[in-house]
Amino acid sequence: MSDTTSTRAWTRWQDWAEVVLGVVAVLSPLWLTTTNTITWTMVVLGALIVLDGLFSLAMPGVVFGEYVQIVLGVLLFISPWVMGFTDMTGAMWSAFIIGALTAIAGAVALPAATTAHQGMAGQH
Repeated sequence: MSDTTSTRAWTRWQDWAEVVLGVVAVLSPLWLTTTNTITWTMVVLGALIVLDGLFSLAMPGVVFGEYVQIVLGVLLFISPWVMGFTDMTGAMWSAFIIGALTAIAGAVALPAATTAHQGMAGQH
C-alpha cells in the first residue's frame, strides 16, 4: 500500500473493517440469545467501535484513534468475563472474535496512521 493511500481520508481498509465489526457487534443481539447486560455491552462497545472507525477514516493522521480501537477491542474481548456472560456461548464467542479482530485491525493500522501523521506534520 502506498503512503498516499494511508494519508487520504476514507481509504484505509483497517478502519473500514473496524466500522463493519462495530456494526456486527451492535446488531448481534438480534440473532444471539442475550440478556439485558449482554445486549447493552455489545451495543455500547459496538457503537463506540463504529464511531472510532468513522473518526479514523475521516482523520487518518490521528494516531490515538488506532490506540482507542485496540483498547475497545480488548474491552470487548474481555467483556464475557467482566460482565459475567461466559455461560452464553454465542454471545461469548461473538465478543471474543469481534474484539480480537478489532484489536488486530487497530494494531495493523498503527503504521499507516503514524505515516499519515508524519506526513501531516510537514503541512502545518
